[in-house]
Amino acid sequence: MEKKIVFIGDSITDSGRDRADSSSLGNGYVAILYEKLRNLYEDISFTFVNAGVSGDRAADVQKRVEADVAAHKPDIAVLLVGINDTWRCADLSLPFDEEGFAAAYEGILAGIKACGAKLIVVEPFLFDVPDKKRFRRLFDKELAIIRALAPRYADAFVPLDEMFAGVSQSVGISAYSADGIHPTHRASRLIADNVIKKIRPLL
Repeated sequence: MEKKIVFIGDSITDSGRDRADSSSLGNGYVAILYEKLRNLYEDISFTFVNAGVSGDRAADVQKRVEADVAAHKPDIAVLLVGINDTWRCADLSLPFDEEGFAAAYEGILAGIKACGAKLIVVEPFLFDVPDKKRFRRLFDKELAIIRALAPRYADAFVPLDEMFAGVSQSVGISAYSADGIHPTHRASRLIADNVIKKIRPLL
């Protein structure tokens, strides 16, 4: 049996992948997940495609859905995008365009579902570090949009922001992120474990 899974999003998915090598999975949760799935299902031949692009916002990903997801004809697609929409607004002191974000995010979801893939939506996350506290008000607006749209399209949803808020209380944020946005290896393993839980019923 063969299964193709495409991962699309921003730097958290990209995670240093070699853009010149289509088989490169980077050094984040996608690569970790690949190894875990291979060990769990020795009878399945997995093809993973990492289509993460560092710095991408929802509108950027929407433009890439046809070429970077649909063209691969995946069985499953995993989406994780959103933090850059908040980050850019906060850094530039711009208002968050809720309607624009919602339109772009829904465009991604609809585009992926149109290609026939099962869709796993992974919620973006933000840790409560001092220099990112000002992000939270805008980010919560974004999360509300994602949480409203995801059930209409997704076959599974991973509530990462809620999950990381819980685990970081007992262990400390630094174990999961140095800057409040990018995950450590420990956090990437946790993302992989939670995405696997959603992938397994779809295989």
